[in-house]
Amino acid sequence: MYSLSVLCALLALTPLALILYHTLSLGFSALNWDFFTKLPKPVGEPGGGMANAIVGTLILVGLGSLLGLPVGVFAGIYLSEMGRGKFATVLRFLTDVLNGIPSIVTGVVAYTLVVLPMKHFSAYAGGAALGILMIPTITRTTEEMMKTVPRAYREAALALGISQWKTTLRIVLRTALGGIVTGIMLALARAAGETAPLLFTSLNNRFWHTSLGQPIASLTVFIYNYGVSPFDDWIAQAWAGALVLMFLILLLSIAVRIATRSVHYER
Repeated sequence: MYSLSVLCALLALTPLALILYHTLSLGFSALNWDFFTKLPKPVGEPGGGMANAIVGTLILVGLGSLLGLPVGVFAGIYLSEMGRGKFATVLRFLTDVLNGIPSIVTGVVAYTLVVLPMKHFSAYAGGAALGILMIPTITRTTEEMMKTVPRAYREAALALGISQWKTTLRIVLRTALGGIVTGIMLALARAAGETAPLLFTSLNNRFWHTSLGQPIASLTVFIYNYGVSPFDDWIAQAWAGALVLMFLILLLSIAVRIATRSVHYER
């Protein structure tokens, strides 16, 4: 059974290894200093880069986190610590439904709620769409991870006279922080890799953005546009953009892990 478990683990990692190898083999040759510092070149001109798209992706994910992280974490806390009765049951059900809604539908909703009232595409609309996508994953992960904390922790804190909200935030939440961070990283990775919602919200921009209220570039949209183009140089840059996006998520995951580990040790 141990050997079978190891074999299944290797089989699960095989697609990831193949994706990494394929992306590296096709995208690494197009990576250079200009790719990280230059703007995209017009059609037919070789060279250029995706500096604006890299910055735009970080901004969009950051805006989405401003909406998705607090809403998801506090909703998960509510469901774990106080979620009883019909309202909590309905909330869990709706969260699961939201998690299964196609991302393009979320983009259409953000287009209706944000783009149409503003009368133009914007980074705010893109961030709202990504934030909505992040909420269900963070909510359910937070709830399940906090449920794994032994009830004795809560009882001991309450017996010492600590209020319930302090017990929840300073003991239960911090104990479950490792698992919650994993859910947050999954949500961030999903949001960073989305293309369809951004086509309806932030659109794209081949230049540096001057305001969050205007269209903004993103790696995923450039990868999509370049990947379906007939130009070999653009296709190579699309693979390079995919490689950069993967490593951005990897670096972000490592940074968050290091930060949360230091918090765990301080506790």
